[in-house]
Amino acid sequence: MSLFKRRRFPIEIILLCVRWYCNYGISYRDLAEMMSERGVDV
Repeated sequence: MSLFKRRRFPIEIILLCVRWYCNYGISYRDLAEMMSERGVDV
């Protein structure tokens, strides 16, 4: 069973967001803004 079975985004995007959130303590709002700058609509 995969952890990302019903994922909406590619695994690479999910892992990148989790890494940024954990390493840098970014808020969800800032993280969503950073993703939108990269063309990912969250």
